[in-house]
Amino acid sequence: MSEPLKCQICEKAATVHLTQILNNNIYKVHLCESCAQSKGVTDPEGFSLEELFAKTGLGVFQKEPATPEAPTCGACGLSPAMFKETGRLGCPECYRDLNAFVVGMLRNLHSGVEHRGKVPERSVERMNRANRLSELERDLDSAVLDERYEDAATYRDEIRQIKEAFSEIR
Repeated sequence: MSEPLKCQICEKAATVHLTQILNNNIYKVHLCESCAQSKGVTDPEGFSLEELFAKTGLGVFQKEPATPEAPTCGACGLSPAMFKETGRLGCPECYRDLNAFVVGMLRNLHSGVEHRGKVPERSVERMNRANRLSELERDLDSAVLDERYEDAATYRDEIRQIKEAFSEIR
């Protein structure tokens, strides 16, 4: 098991972990709870990491090692390793620049890579059936108005079949 990270200011066990991307480089800060509070990290008003680094005067940045074979996003510099750590993509360009990684990850997590919505299949069938019924009823009205009675009978029969099938499913 790996050794727990230590606070970069006082060497206690670190419980607050901050990550920032500057100039396509990832920097990490590990602080204990008391150092985080004293530096304003837990302030609900927000804080600036740059101010924190300036206040401490310490070299608290830890640069993430880069792997030359790993693809990175051209806009924000995010790599697959960085994504695995944070669980978030850095910008919209990541979807294009890290496409192979994102698609592979989605295939492993989900049953596919296309969003199909949240409508259950039976609801889709009902909606399709209702749309078809509306279309047939319009065609039936049009056929009756145009005195195309053979077509009207065909539409009437198809409407009857769909309604019977629909009543059996309920």
